[in-house]
Amino acid sequence: MRRRATSAALAILLGLGWISSLHAQSQPSPVVFAAASLTDVMRELAKAWQDRGHAPPRFSFAASSALARQLEQGAQADIFASADEPWMDYAQQRQLIIEASRISLVANSLVLIAPADSQVASVELSPTTDLRSLLGQNGRVATGDPVHVPVGRYAQAALQWMRQWDVVEPRLARADHVRAALLLVQRGEAPFGIVYGTDAAASPGVRVVGTFPAESHPAITYPFAMTRKAAGNPAAEAFFAFATGEEAAAIYRRFGFAPRNP
Repeated sequence: MRRRATSAALAILLGLGWISSLHAQSQPSPVVFAAASLTDVMRELAKAWQDRGHAPPRFSFAASSALARQLEQGAQADIFASADEPWMDYAQQRQLIIEASRISLVANSLVLIAPADSQVASVELSPTTDLRSLLGQNGRVATGDPVHVPVGRYAQAALQWMRQWDVVEPRLARADHVRAALLLVQRGEAPFGIVYGTDAAASPGVRVVGTFPAESHPAITYPFAMTRKAAGNPAAEAFFAFATGEEAAAIYRRFGFAPRNP
């Protein structure tokens, strides 16, 4: 008798687990357009979200400029997370996002990297730094294309502050997004790169040889917003609340992002 009761209880528990799993699978998956520099932390957020029994979000990672333009062209996405304020402004001006949902929570740093086996120990980044000598005859600096990629814009601002833009601009290896620039340095195809601090920390193939002073470039902040296509989508609204909440804040810190200064 006891054995039959135990078996029945087990069957109920298994059934509840199956129903819970089925419910999670039946929920719509939020679609998130996120800057390439958010790749690792967003995947960790997705894991934590899925562990709560929710359907995992679907991501598209690219340069913020590319994502904003895809939204403009009608791409289906529920959440947009940009690596700078201007591209979120671009989306807002075109009424692609729900303005009231826009929030900037985290910040990043800008660093100069070299391959892990580079002989360069460290570089002091100031207006007196001689980058021409550092680069040598054929050396290039990998970063995002300053025309449209946020990290490239920050890099241009920092190099102008150093009075080195005219020297470095012809030597740029212009990448489509920050992770592509990181890869060029990791492979040794460029002896230096300008990327975000969090991206440098994520790659064992590179090391930081200098950090640009905060005053050398605009603050690197990450605005998040719901898109107008997400209006009334409970699953997207729930994930957005999670990704901008307290539990997520601890995950951002673990991946090296700093809280945004008020």
